[in-house]
Amino acid sequence: MPIVDSAARRLTKAQGIPPGNTPGDREKCGLSSMRYRMVARFLMVSVISSAEFAMSETEVRSARETDVEAAVCGSFREPFMFWLWQKMAGAANPQAIRFIKGVEQVEFRTLDGMTLRGYKLAAENPKAYLLVAQGNAMLADQLVADLQIFRDLDWDVYIYDYRGYGISQGKSRLAAIVDDYGEIVAHLNSLGYAKRFLYGISMGGVILLNAVGRSDLYTRLVVDSSPARISNLGCPERYDPVAHLPKDGARMMMISGGRDSVVPPRQMDELIRIAQSRGARIVQDPELPHPYQDSSAAIHQRRQHAVATFLSQE
Repeated sequence: MPIVDSAARRLTKAQGIPPGNTPGDREKCGLSSMRYRMVARFLMVSVISSAEFAMSETEVRSARETDVEAAVCGSFREPFMFWLWQKMAGAANPQAIRFIKGVEQVEFRTLDGMTLRGYKLAAENPKAYLLVAQGNAMLADQLVADLQIFRDLDWDVYIYDYRGYGISQGKSRLAAIVDDYGEIVAHLNSLGYAKRFLYGISMGGVILLNAVGRSDLYTRLVVDSSPARISNLGCPERYDPVAHLPKDGARMMMISGGRDSVVPPRQMDELIRIAQSRGARIVQDPELPHPYQDSSAAIHQRRQHAVATFLSQE
C-alpha cells in the first residue's frame, strides 16, 4: 500500500539507532536486557517469598468498585513491584521532546479524580488516532520521538505515563491502570476519529486487552510481546490477557520475538494459539528481541513496519 511504502521510505532514511539501543539510552530507560532479567528473576522470587501477603480472587475488589487503587496481585507484592518498575523507568524528562515537531502535552482526568499526563503527536490532517500503552519500565517522554513515524501516517498519536509514573498522578495499581485505559479509549472515541488504533507493548498489551480487548471500541489492536497469563505471578485469573481475546480476532495482531528473553515465546504460546484460531494476524520473528532492546536500526524498523502495515490495512 502506498501509505506503508511511504512509511518504509521514511524509516529507511532514519538516522542512527532508535531510542533504547545505545547503552546509555538503555540504562536511562531501564530497558537493558540485564536489568530486565534481574527484574524477571526478582519477580519470581517475590511471588514465592511473599505468598503469605497475596489476596485470593474473592478477597479483592475490582477496579470498578469503591477502591480503584486496591492491589489485586498481593497487598505487598503489587505495590512493591510497581515501585521497582518506576525506579527502573526513571524520572520524567520533558526536555526530551522539546525539538519534536507537532508534539504537545495532554492531560486526562480519570473518574476517580487523578490527572494522567502524556503527549500527543498531532498530524496535520488526522485520519485516525493511535493510543500507545508502553511497557512497565518506560515513560512516555522516552518513546515520543520514536513514534513520529506513526504521526507521519496521518494519525494523531497519544501516549500517557501510567498512573503514578512520570508526570501522572495516583498510585500505580493494575486494576486502576486497566480502568484508566478503558476511560482514555472512550474519551478518544468521543473526539470523532474515523479509525481507532491501539498498540500495547509488553505490559501495555496486558492493559489494553483487559481494558477493551473483547469490546468493539477499537478498529485495530496490536499486542506486542505480552504474556498469555499473569495469574502465575499472583494476579487473579480474571486479569489474564488470554481471557480477554475477542471472539473475532481479525482486528488484532500479535507479535512474538524469538530472541525475547523478557517475554519468551513460550509465555505467548497460548495467547497466540487462541488468537490465531479466531483470525488474528500473527508475527513470529526469530530475530526480534523484546521491544526497544533491538540490536540494530534495521531490526527495530522491521517491527515498526509490521505494526504500520497491519494498522494501515483497510
